Amino acid sequence: MFKLMKIAVLSDIHGNMEAFREVVKYLEKEQIKKVLILGDIIDYGPHSNEVITCLMDLPWEIIGNIRGNHEEAVIEQKYDMFSSDRGRKCAENTRRSLNQQSWYYLNTIMEPTASLEIELEGKKCLAIHGSLKDEMWVAVNPEQDLMEYKKYDYVFSGHSHLPCVFGKYYDVDNKKYRNKKRTMFINPGSVGQPRNHNPRAQFVLWDTETDEFRMCAVNYDIKKEQQAFSGKIDDFYKNRLQIGI
Repeated sequence: MFKLMKIAVLSDIHGNMEAFREVVKYLEKEQIKKVLILGDIIDYGPHSNEVITCLMDLPWEIIGNIRGNHEEAVIEQKYDMFSSDRGRKCAENTRRSLNQQSWYYLNTIMEPTASLEIELEGKKCLAIHGSLKDEMWVAVNPEQDLMEYKKYDYVFSGHSHLPCVFGKYYDVDNKKYRNKKRTMFINPGSVGQPRNHNPRAQFVLWDTETDEFRMCAVNYDIKKEQQAFSGKIDDFYKNRLQIGI
């Protein structure tokens, strides 16, 4: 018999310590048991080292901790993948700012890939930063048929910074399920750089007893986080925090 629990799904923290701190406080009150992290914990924000320290101190089991495109770019120095000059310069600055502990975490503790198949509550799950079209740089598109995900029960993805939960039904030869197979797609949005015009730190809680996915958003001290930005990071990344774009 499975032990029922709450699982937190986090993505795209992007070096935003004030946002991440408030998320951790919220999770402590929710008495979660496990955490799934979908990449892009660093870059854009000024606190990549501090976020990594906090991640290392989390009291919960981390069941998946995959790379995002920003970890890939910083570790492998693939700056040309960014579409803007400010993005390239920001990633270069992040690389220079990382301390020894952060390098150890990125290269040793995090998964070396952007996808991971895991079993949760007896269900087959895929954790992926982007999508099967491109694990690093292309997000799952809800408007497509997504047939390539048919074998999974749950798909957890990030990258877009746009929270959503939806199901897709596929034809199968199984009368028990009325010849329909459902795959649930969950994007928790972004803790540290939301882009849905909601500046709050966003994530998802999965209650495995009810199979409910709760879209969460918590307030944090945006101005305090903005004050930590230096002239080495383009003001674009500081200013967008205020309005969530």
